[in-house]
Amino acid sequence: MSIYREWADQALAGETLTRDAARECLQTPPDDIDELLNEVFRVRQEAWGKRVKICVLNNIRSGLCPEDCSYCSQSNVSTADISVYPLKTMEAIYEGARQAHEGARAKRYCIVASGRGPTDKEIDYLAGCIQKIKADFPLEICCSLGLMDEDKARRLKDAGAGWVNHNLNSSERFYPNICTTHTYQDRVNTIQAVKEAGMHTCSGGIIGMGETEDDVLDLAFAIRDLDIDSIPVNFLHPIRGTPLSDRPRTRMENGLRTLSLFRLLNPKKDIRAAGGREFNFGGDSWRVFYPANSIFVEGYLTTGGQTAADAHRMIESMGFEIER
Repeated sequence: MSIYREWADQALAGETLTRDAARECLQTPPDDIDELLNEVFRVRQEAWGKRVKICVLNNIRSGLCPEDCSYCSQSNVSTADISVYPLKTMEAIYEGARQAHEGARAKRYCIVASGRGPTDKEIDYLAGCIQKIKADFPLEICCSLGLMDEDKARRLKDAGAGWVNHNLNSSERFYPNICTTHTYQDRVNTIQAVKEAGMHTCSGGIIGMGETEDDVLDLAFAIRDLDIDSIPVNFLHPIRGTPLSDRPRTRMENGLRTLSLFRLLNPKKDIRAAGGREFNFGGDSWRVFYPANSIFVEGYLTTGGQTAADAHRMIESMGFEIER
């Protein structure tokens, strides 16, 4: 029995990989990547079949952020040439949901706003938006609004939102290298507040910021230990004007190793090949479907992405199916 089959069997049996095995996964030789993917696909298929969940993101407030996250074009240390605007109108947010449902065939609509965290007034405003969307469209609603307490999360839940996204982004050790205006523990506290409010959690990380292999392992095990429901694995898209603009692309093999590790550690969870998929992996990005069951289409916060129509063709031509 190959080591890759052994890892997949362990995951299917509900057993957790050791840290040494997880490190081996991240070090899978290039010639063995296909074998690793085939075994990891058995784990993915057990929970998700061949379904691919399409997600659409709406950046409802751009720029104007006081945080200094070095990977982000909207941060206060960024000089990137981006659109800057305040909260979109309720009509614009609703229209984004309609397009996600009818045009992109999305299952999840992700409402994202820049800033440290939402005010009470903003929570009330977004709750009204969510109620209107849920009344008309069968979409999963995920909100990514920054730091949040239990009360604010609960008000979003009562309006119809099912998930709150707040990424750990990297390991606790590496976190001060990418942000100093809030802490790793602040992010953990938001995740715990979301859990206490009875909502589903969405949290993952960004690969390619200069972190070490141990940082990736720490992040992967932290996500597993927090029992996160939906896990976006992002791959840095360096943007001119940000402190990480000179970082190299993430190689396809490294992305597949990382996604495979997250699947093996979280066999039944919703795992998304998220930001940077198209930029880093190009035409080969369909290979992420072996470990991951979800993708974004129609772009990200300040960068473009694969169109929904092209993603539909890719999914179906590779023998997968769109989840509705």
